[in-house]
Amino acid sequence: MKRALILSGGWPGHQPAAFAGILAASLLPRGIACDVETSLDSLADTARLSDYALIVPNWTMGQITKGQTQGLVSAIRGGAGLAGIHGGMCDAFRGNTEYEWMTGGVFAGHPHVGDYTVRIRDTAHPVTAGLPPAFAYASEQYYMLVEPGMHILAEAGYAFDGRTVAMPVAWTKTWGAGRVFYCSLGHAPDEFSKFPDALELVTRGFLWAARAL
Repeated sequence: MKRALILSGGWPGHQPAAFAGILAASLLPRGIACDVETSLDSLADTARLSDYALIVPNWTMGQITKGQTQGLVSAIRGGAGLAGIHGGMCDAFRGNTEYEWMTGGVFAGHPHVGDYTVRIRDTAHPVTAGLPPAFAYASEQYYMLVEPGMHILAEAGYAFDGRTVAMPVAWTKTWGAGRVFYCSLGHAPDEFSKFPDALELVTRGFLWAARAL
């Protein structure tokens, strides 16, 4: 069985402990056992990180040291997967350019909170194959600043400031030998029970990043 490291902490408003439990419970029956840690200290331990197929930042805002950044970046470049959701991954460690470049996107704001539709853009990818071509969602809708080179799996129309744009919701990319997956869904824990297609999208993305799909 493959192993994942979930780093659970940061801003408490995103309920990192609850999401760590949801993610771990969804991954275990799919062949990935999760270790959940509430400290970032292990990121500087490159030997330990080599034991993990997947590293999950679940740490909205917060700070990361230079040594921890280097350990994480090296682990992903070396072949470990990186995956996360919502602010836990793409609103973590603000201003850390190397980390943000690795993830592929940065949270800018959520001027819309309410109903919207997630559309699968690539229906043939292993992460999305067989999912509904679109599904309803209701929560904060993240407006993201994104790298132009990542592969967009899902998107949603974002109406703001007099224009509507196709806003990426989920994507994949690579960082060295590592696979990276991100999904902007997942503000409150009950959203993944209300919208099971969202949890399935996230779970498959994590499995893909861990090379278990």
